[in-house]
Amino acid sequence: MHLATQCNQNAVFGFTRIMRKAKLLWHKITHWEYWPYQIVYLPVYFQYGYYALRMRSLFFFSLANSGFSNGGFFTTSKKEIYDTIPKEYYPKTLLFEPNTPFETILESIQNEEISFPIIVKPDVGLRGTAVKKIETEHELKNTLSSISYPFLIQELVSYSNEIGLFYVKLPNENQGKITGIVSKEFLTVIGNGKANIKALLLENPRFAFQLETLAKDSKIDLNHIPSEGEKVTLVPFGNHCRGAKFIDESHLISKELTATFNSICNQINGFNYGRMDIMFDNFSDLENGKHFKIIEINGVISEPTHMYDPKHSLFFGWKELLRHYKYLYKIAKFELKNGKKPIAHAVGKNEFKKHFEHLIKIT
Repeated sequence: MHLATQCNQNAVFGFTRIMRKAKLLWHKITHWEYWPYQIVYLPVYFQYGYYALRMRSLFFFSLANSGFSNGGFFTTSKKEIYDTIPKEYYPKTLLFEPNTPFETILESIQNEEISFPIIVKPDVGLRGTAVKKIETEHELKNTLSSISYPFLIQELVSYSNEIGLFYVKLPNENQGKITGIVSKEFLTVIGNGKANIKALLLENPRFAFQLETLAKDSKIDLNHIPSEGEKVTLVPFGNHCRGAKFIDESHLISKELTATFNSICNQINGFNYGRMDIMFDNFSDLENGKHFKIIEINGVISEPTHMYDPKHSLFFGWKELLRHYKYLYKIAKFELKNGKKPIAHAVGKNEFKKHFEHLIKIT
């Protein structure tokens, strides 16, 4: 009798697991924000091909941000970009090579007055891959033992809100424009006093996709039962691939905000096209250039991520991609007319190769 009961329980468990996977697969199929980029970018390929023919270069986009190597292409160093930004606008950031003695790293952190918790991330990364929040020296030492690439240590920004702000301007102009704003809801569950974190994650397909990754995090107890109304933020980063929800907040674009970021971006040498990820507490302060930090600037590979708001259709996404690639082309065309050259074809191919080799290292 006991054996039969056990078999029935296993069968029920197996069926439940299969149904859960089927439900998540259907969610991916019916929500284009999860589709492979090769499909999402389908109309862009034709537009890109046309621009490449006119510019006689597959890598014409490398002209867009003259202050960043290769315009901020895949393999551009984050630290290089930080160094173009006035220090008051971004968190304290240190660059280290792999195998740097731990004592040297700790000394540098102390000299810069960076306190735990801290952020560790690859100097060359993509979409939040390998970004970690580190609580203690012991945890830092364990984390660094497995890192084989140049990495950044950065102070943790305590502001509670994050947006991505897309900015474009022609190189000969002082006045650019903000073309989109996306806000980011971090992966946060709200307790009901009964269900554990794992069960709460399974209630939301966006969160359920992260379950396997979260299960590997020793700092997260999936069996913990949060009290009623308790908020538990499991991933404190605004990355779509880490479970964050993107919300189009482009209606927040104002004359004041545009003026503020025209002033800021004019202080960043050669920055004409890209998305700034910004943390802040109060939007009114942000409009006036107060109490915020630029977490990162992404160059020519930037996406107008406000298009990934679940309320938007795939056609809206295509429209935004085509609109932004047109801006990219106009900036590159201006630079070409003024004597600048895009990176050579062989160089561009090599950058792609280095990018994919690096992705293997950090994932």
